[in-house]
Amino acid sequence: MLDIVIDARQASLGNGFTVRRILPYRLRRMLGPFIFMDHGGPVNIVPSEVANMDVLPHPHIGLSTVSYLFDGQVTHRDSLGVQQVIRPGEVNWMTAGSGIAHSERFEDPAMLAGGTLEMIQTWVALPEAVEDSAPTFDNYQPHELPIYTDKGVWMRLIAGNAFGLQNDVKTHSPLFYTHVVLQPGARFGLPTGYPERGAYVAKGSVEVNGHRYGAGQLLVFTPGIDPILIAHESCTLMLLGGEPLGERFIWWNFVSSRRERIEQAKADWQAGRIALPPNDNDEFIPLPQDNSKPAGSPPPPALS
Repeated sequence: MLDIVIDARQASLGNGFTVRRILPYRLRRMLGPFIFMDHGGPVNIVPSEVANMDVLPHPHIGLSTVSYLFDGQVTHRDSLGVQQVIRPGEVNWMTAGSGIAHSERFEDPAMLAGGTLEMIQTWVALPEAVEDSAPTFDNYQPHELPIYTDKGVWMRLIAGNAFGLQNDVKTHSPLFYTHVVLQPGARFGLPTGYPERGAYVAKGSVEVNGHRYGAGQLLVFTPGIDPILIAHESCTLMLLGGEPLGERFIWWNFVSSRRERIEQAKADWQAGRIALPPNDNDEFIPLPQDNSKPAGSPPPPALS
């Protein structure tokens, strides 16, 4: 029924903001094309510390970053010149391709007054044919993301195809990604037709095959098995998965099917060949020291 249960680990982004890191995991590097998953918050922010949580400009290659908020708001700026505020229920989908730099800053007046932030960020690896494509950015509003409801069940399709729903979020390989809220006693399954599927318990707890699982756990299911998830209490789930893409190397914020491409990205960032956001270019995060570890080794802490 379950291939593995992954317990989220605490990880610091290096700016005073601690998140729960779910993927990658040493025994499970990817789930379909998803190669990274962080759960930040919920956190009530002391106004004087908000600026310290900003994620300064940093680079990505070979992936799409997917930002989804439960609470608060974040301002995204990137080297394409995009400036976009993301709010709960929206999706920011940035495809790095050959290389992009972006920042994430917490400029919400409510947060500056001590508001709350909670967000999920995933990275989706790209198929080899588009790993070095031109970077793009898209924001999708809540009305563009279909919602399904049933007794005790609420679900939003973030991306891909699931339960007969689809949307216009641009993806590069077969996948599904949904936000599900279940009331106590509600029962829910997983989308069919995908070889790799999982359910991350963001809040509350669920029962699967007589076992109970709680917040901070990613349940990865055996292919061909169609489990039923039963809510023990009001709970929030993120269902995700899809077709696997094959081996990927990950180091810091770089993902590629080729080790040498990771090394090239390191050199490009050090040499300034990946442009900074034109409206946020006074500071940036330098390349971490890697102590000459190969690109397939455990990476330094990743940034969103």
